[in-house]
Amino acid sequence: MNFAAEYNAPIEYYNRHTGAVETESVYGEGFLRWAYGNPLGRLTVAVAVKRLWFSKWYGWRMDFPRSREKVAPFIQNYGVDIEEFADAVGSYGSFNEFFYRRLKSAARPVDPDPQAVVFPADGRHLGIENVDVADRFYIKGQRFDLEAFVGDPSLAQEFAGGTMVISRLCPVDYHRYHFPVAGEAGPVQVLPGTLRSVSPLALRRHLSILWENRRARTVIQSPTFGKVIVMEVGATCVGGMHSTFTAGSVAKGSEKGYFSFGGSCVTTIYQRGAVQLEPDLLEQAALGREVYAKMGERSGAQISAHEASRRAIQLD
Repeated sequence: MNFAAEYNAPIEYYNRHTGAVETESVYGEGFLRWAYGNPLGRLTVAVAVKRLWFSKWYGWRMDFPRSREKVAPFIQNYGVDIEEFADAVGSYGSFNEFFYRRLKSAARPVDPDPQAVVFPADGRHLGIENVDVADRFYIKGQRFDLEAFVGDPSLAQEFAGGTMVISRLCPVDYHRYHFPVAGEAGPVQVLPGTLRSVSPLALRRHLSILWENRRARTVIQSPTFGKVIVMEVGATCVGGMHSTFTAGSVAKGSEKGYFSFGGSCVTTIYQRGAVQLEPDLLEQAALGREVYAKMGERSGAQISAHEASRRAIQLD
């Protein structure tokens, strides 16, 4: 497949629940393909769409009481399971209130194994075993700039050769995000940037969107997994990244915050030798494909001594 075909290919992901490769139904797909694949569209992104005011304006519209009219059609069109909702559908005063809705606690059980790490959010997850040597993200040949992404050279050095999971949320997903590990969480550090789409339709052309967009960084000190970075990444039409936790001791699976309207992503980075990702994440990542799974499900576990030795030999 040539680059043009890869850029324009449908977004496929592996669904852990069904065991099948599925095609994503992209919210606003026509606009995204035009915005990132057409010269005039790319100019529009540069001039307006990536600007903070555009997303704030759109998010502001989703706070209007009138926007609640969009809730019922959205639920019907995308098959959202209302049985999971903590509140009645009619209780939402705006589309945004529906968008960052809470769920019943039983709807997202958290893997209880103390040696396991979990996904911080619902969505499509891309697992990268070693961020320094991976050359396939959303299209072959792209490399990740860890230093630019975390915004701190010394911190990036601590995570050289580390393992990363990019958890991408679509507008149809549950939009609260949670801690993938237990430990002591530091304060949120906001890194300024633009707001462009984090859909693969955009990331196939510009992986740098992930470190050029606005980000929120939290460092967690885990007694089991060492230092862990969790970073939220803003995107077009995301009205905001809202932290709801207090710095200090946090439990695995406890709420960290929520996104206002729009798709976005949460990225978790583990230090080298800390975590072994689940086989389906690694198998699908080798194909440039994400894995669909829900918050609280197992994404990996504490690395074994054998695996740590294998990686040390391979990398050194």
